[in-house]
Amino acid sequence: MRNEQEMYHLILQTAKEDDRIRAVYLNGSRTNNDAPKDLFQDYDVVYVVNDTIPFVEDRHWIDRFGKRLYWQEPDFMDKLLGKPFDASSCYGWLMQFADGNRMDLHVVSIPYAKQTILKDSLCVVLLDKDGLLPKIPVSTDQDYWIKPPTKELFFCTCNECWWCLNNVAKGLWRDELPYVMEALGWVRPMLLRMLCWKAGIATNFQKSAGKAGKYLYRYLPHEVYQAYLDTFPRAEVSNVWRAVWVLCRLFDETAKEIADYFHFTYNETEAINSQLFLKMAEQLPKDATEIPEIPCYEPPSSI
Repeated sequence: MRNEQEMYHLILQTAKEDDRIRAVYLNGSRTNNDAPKDLFQDYDVVYVVNDTIPFVEDRHWIDRFGKRLYWQEPDFMDKLLGKPFDASSCYGWLMQFADGNRMDLHVVSIPYAKQTILKDSLCVVLLDKDGLLPKIPVSTDQDYWIKPPTKELFFCTCNECWWCLNNVAKGLWRDELPYVMEALGWVRPMLLRMLCWKAGIATNFQKSAGKAGKYLYRYLPHEVYQAYLDTFPRAEVSNVWRAVWVLCRLFDETAKEIADYFHFTYNETEAINSQLFLKMAEQLPKDATEIPEIPCYEPPSSI
């Protein structure tokens, strides 16, 4: 496997030897000092070129990067599916090499680079032959830091979670496990968002949770993170029910913490009644001909 020094040398030499390439910069995890360094990190490479089309039409130039095990061309796939794309501005190849390295390679036009490079704080310029790129601040993942919730987003997150569990309940009663797993996919982002806010509080909202919350283990108490992992069930009715109840408890506890911290209003009545519906569905016989009346929780009067 080629090491990082060899890969960077190849990336830079390619830019230096090809007069059509005017600059090259990196983004992604390799420019993030807070990201763990390991063998599977991609090389996210962007070449700024005078004209992208020759690079797109003649792919032989990318052979120099190594033997490709397999690859993907997202823009070409968009073309096949009739989706809009502009190869004259930006075109990319995602390549897995046989030696284990992976490179996400893009060629972009000069105007495109100038318009977009400052939008990503995880960016490091390796070469700029003409000084055409704007001054780039020191690479940071600040653009990806967890952001505090607004009361509106908190409300919508809670409502979406407790409402969508209705679909999980009926799917489980019907033994429609593919549908159940799909429905959990509507609930899980709400739990993830809530846990990210919890992690944000713990880090003063100056850290990133990573893609799909992959860094949450760093910032959440071990038992909370383990409970989150326990919400990922295998496709078996009894196992999914266990995971659903863990999810409910974890979401409810975390939502109360977030509400207390930001002085938001948490609709506990909604949470309780949603779980009453879940409990009914879990206990409802398969040969039932009607849904029984569900006792509706009402908060005690403040008078």
